Amino acid sequence: MFKNFWGSQEPQPQSRPQEVPTDSWYPPSVISSSSSSRPTTPGSSTSGSFGISRPTDRQNSLSSVSPAEAAGIIAMLKDKSVDELRKLLSDKDAYQNLLYSLEPVKTQNRVRDELRNETLQLARENLEKEPRIMELRNQCRIIRTTELAAAQEKLHELERKKDETLRYYSPSSLIHRLQDAMSKTEEDSEALHQQLLDREIDLSAFVQKYKKMRHTYHKRALTHLAAKTTATS
Repeated sequence: MFKNFWGSQEPQPQSRPQEVPTDSWYPPSVISSSSSSRPTTPGSSTSGSFGISRPTDRQNSLSSVSPAEAAGIIAMLKDKSVDELRKLLSDKDAYQNLLYSLEPVKTQNRVRDELRNETLQLARENLEKEPRIMELRNQCRIIRTTELAAAQEKLHELERKKDETLRYYSPSSLIHRLQDAMSKTEEDSEALHQQLLDREIDLSAFVQKYKKMRHTYHKRALTHLAAKTTATS
């Protein structure tokens, strides 16, 4: 029957279907499909012969197999006898040996082994680095609880001083302190004038001090007026 499948023109007599071994490890669906694909005579109407297959069956069986892979599998099976093919159906070890001898399966197993070895190598490297990682983690914890805390405290102190400096030299603060200085100069001038009235200071000393105080007062007054005008404009 395989001569008819592999292109022989010799007609084959119609024979009764051979029984599939009962000890086959294939599931019933595979056994039934394999038995239904027995060769028939050219005049038979059965559609499950080796030479002719239904389009739907062919599409399902080759959907995940490339033409090159299918040709390689056919080339490997075409020289096997009926007993060898029957053994592939009933003997799981024989089927496994045939499967693992296929080049696509060898390639897949080789790639799988390479990936597994690379993964194991990466795992070993990671395990070797684990003590160093733990040491660095402990150092980070120490830095976070000691040096980092001190640095943050110093940073907060510097930020506080910066805020105080900005508030001290802000336009509103400068104007307010200039106003206080004017008031203080005015009070000192009045006190000096009272000393002259009480004859606690002579006239020449009074004139020099009073003139200096009034000069400072008017200078601050002009600066205060200019600062307020600039701030409001």
